[in-house]
This record gives sequence, structure tokens and C-alpha cells, in this order.
Amino acid sequence: MGENAGADQVKKNLLQLKCHFTWNLLFEDSDIPDLKMRISEQVEFLDIMSRVRMHNLLAYVKHLTGQHEEALQSLKEAEALAQREQLGKRSVVTWGNCAWVHYHMGSLAEAQTYLDKVENTCKEFASPFRYRMECAEMHCEEGWALLKCGGQNYRRAMACFAKALEAEPENPEYSIGYAITAYREDCDDNNISLEPLRKAVRLNPADPYTKVYLALKLQDVGETEEAERHIEEALSSKSCQTYVFRYAAKYYRRKRCTDKALQLLHKALQTSPDSGYLHYQIGLCYREQMIQLKTSRNKQSRRQSNMNEMAQRAISEFQKTVELKPTFEMAYVCMAEVQAEIRQYEEAEANFQMALNMKNLPGHLEQDIHFRYGRYQLFHQNSEDKAITHYLKGLKIEETSYAQRKLLQALEKVADRRVKNKVRPVESTSLLGLVHKLKGNIPKALMYYEKALRLTGELNPEF
Repeated sequence: MGENAGADQVKKNLLQLKCHFTWNLLFEDSDIPDLKMRISEQVEFLDIMSRVRMHNLLAYVKHLTGQHEEALQSLKEAEALAQREQLGKRSVVTWGNCAWVHYHMGSLAEAQTYLDKVENTCKEFASPFRYRMECAEMHCEEGWALLKCGGQNYRRAMACFAKALEAEPENPEYSIGYAITAYREDCDDNNISLEPLRKAVRLNPADPYTKVYLALKLQDVGETEEAERHIEEALSSKSCQTYVFRYAAKYYRRKRCTDKALQLLHKALQTSPDSGYLHYQIGLCYREQMIQLKTSRNKQSRRQSNMNEMAQRAISEFQKTVELKPTFEMAYVCMAEVQAEIRQYEEAEANFQMALNMKNLPGHLEQDIHFRYGRYQLFHQNSEDKAITHYLKGLKIEETSYAQRKLLQALEKVADRRVKNKVRPVESTSLLGLVHKLKGNIPKALMYYEKALRLTGELNPEF
């Protein structure tokens, strides 16, 4: 009885801690191999990132797969580094994780030892809580953990960094965290990440990693001269090269300099051969080259042969991506789009369905998947009805985004064409009413709805 009571008390104390075990980090089990690989790479190659932080996250991921001894080894490395770096308040994250791992291994005395360390540090820094601290450093640590675990966590990560910045608005580390998370969440034309990225670069002028993010955002808003300057500065740095190469490659691909992009991606691949992200970016480059061939004026047969070769290369890279990260939704979508171009419709349909059936995706990604599947139905399967169905499914997701605007434009085009061709005029006119309602143009929406009602009257006088 006494032993059970002791275990219950330890568990009660553990739940008060602020660490990876209590932050509710969301990711799929199938993402764990990719997450482990990314953490290991960042420990080795991302030299602006705290290695203590990455060892802590790695320990948590190892615990999830039942590797408790290996988790403790990662935490020992984190402890040793924390001691050297005199991390103060932040050490409670490592000790909290140690306490949890020992608890799961059934070592209650060891767990209590680490709880005592947390308690002493909380006393030292005059925390009103026995086993946790509410401070900027803790918000920052939670923010980075959430950010590293993927899209489902980004909004909460952004809120954590915002809290940290309330306490210290000019803190360089908090600014980087907030800016990068804002960039990942930036799915609309309001450009929420532009000023945070500028501020992060101002506060961290020697950091090339944040500069490439700023360059990509500047490219989005058409400020190409400033973007080019940041890319060149980032590429001339010896720091974080693997990461600079991968994001600079994205910049050059979007600039349609695919040869330069591929050169950088293959350099990055030398140090990160199992990076799903790199294979995805290489696939996008081959897809871009396929599109360039499709629209070029070369001789038809040679162009077709080259186009098929590029398509197969792109498909091969997207396949590698989803092998490494089975929940990478846009890799399935891009693979499907390339397969559709070379008339592999059965394979394209299967890959679209993989993306359409994924759970817990951010709203703007779901919208984009419905938009792209709708286009596939319209242009490759000649099915206006299925296209409309998916445009409407995308628009049911209430999130203001670039994808939402693309859905509205696509639906308006199809509905307009159907009205002109007198295809189901009541339904098509009503769809135009819906489009204008969602655009916020209520007078025009009412005009189309009234027109649809009049058409209903003409078709059915008893209405």
C-alpha cells in the first residue's frame, strides 16, 4: 500500500513539471523515424541550435519507442552540456525529463532525486511553484520543442515564443523562434512573418539560417533585390551549411534556376542522405523541369521523351520522400500531379486519396489538397461535378488562406462557364452567389441568389 501511495505522489509531482513529457507534443507514430533523423542532423549540422535542447527532444522520442536506456544516455549528454553552459533555469527541463524516464523505468528513488533538483532550482529562482517555473526561458524551450515536432504544434509554438518576447522583446533567440514559426504558419497574403524575420536577422546578423527564411519571404512579396542579398550572404557563411543549402535551393527553384537548386540540394544530400525534405525538394525541381519541357518549343518527340524522363525522376524522389516520411501529405499530391501528366491515372488517384484521407492537417493544407484534386478531376478526368465537389469541400474549411482564394477563383470559373453553357443553370447561378458571399461581396451574392430563384420559378411554376 505504502509503495503504491509513494508512486502516486511521485506521479502527481511529475505532472507539475514543465518538460517534454507534459507539453503534449503532437505527431504521428509513423513520423518518429523521420523525427529522430532530423534531430540527429540538427545536433550535428545546425550550430545555432542548442544541443542541450535537441538531446532532450531526442531522449523523449527514444522513450516513446521504449528505448529508456538510450533516452537516459541522451539526457546524460544534455546534463553534461547544460553544466558546461551554466543554463540555470533551463536545466529543469532536462531534470524533469530524467525524472519521467526513471519513473517509467520503475526507479522511483531516482525520479525523486531529479524532482528534488527541480524543486531546489525553483527555490533558487524564487518560483511560486514547487516543481515548475513560469518564465521566458521555459516558454522558449516549450516553443522550440513544439516547433520541432511539426505542423500540428505550430500555433502553440508561436504563442509560446510570443509570451517569451513579452518579457524580453529584443531577445535574439526568442526572435528567431517566433520568426521561423510565423514563417511556417504564413499561409496568406498578410505576410505575418516578414517583420518578425527582419527583426530576427537584425538581432542575429551572423546567423545565415534565419537569413534564408527572410530571403524566401522577400521573394514571396517581390522584393527580389533584398532577397538576393540575403541569399548570397547566407551562402558565403560556413555556418549551418546543410540547412542553408536546402532553403537556398528552394529560393533558386522558385526563381526557375533549377540547375542551381539541384546542385545545392545534392550538396546537402551528401550530409543528409535520409532527409525526406531534400528528396521532396529534388522531386519539385524535376517536376519544374518537366513543366518547362512541356511548355517549350523543342521538337515534339524529343520533348515528350525528355518530359517522361523528368517525370519518372520526380516520381522516384517523391516515392523516397514518403518512404522516409509516410505522413508528408504534399509529396503524395505532387507525385499524383506528375503521374497525371504522364497518364498514370490509377497511381495518381491512389496518391491523391492518401493525402485526402490524412487526419489532423492544418486547414490551409486541406484546402490546397482539395483544390489540387479538383483541378485533377477537371483537367485530367473531365469531371466538372467532382471538381466542384472538392472545391466546395475545401471552402467548407473556414480558414483565410492563399489556398482558399485559389478555390474561390476555380469555383467561380467553373460556375461561370456552366452558366454560359446553360448547364444546370439554377445550381450554377447559386454557386456564383456562394462565391461572392464568401468573397464578402453581399450585394453581388444576393443578385445571383435572386437570379437562381427566378430561374427556379421559370423551371417549376408551382414553386
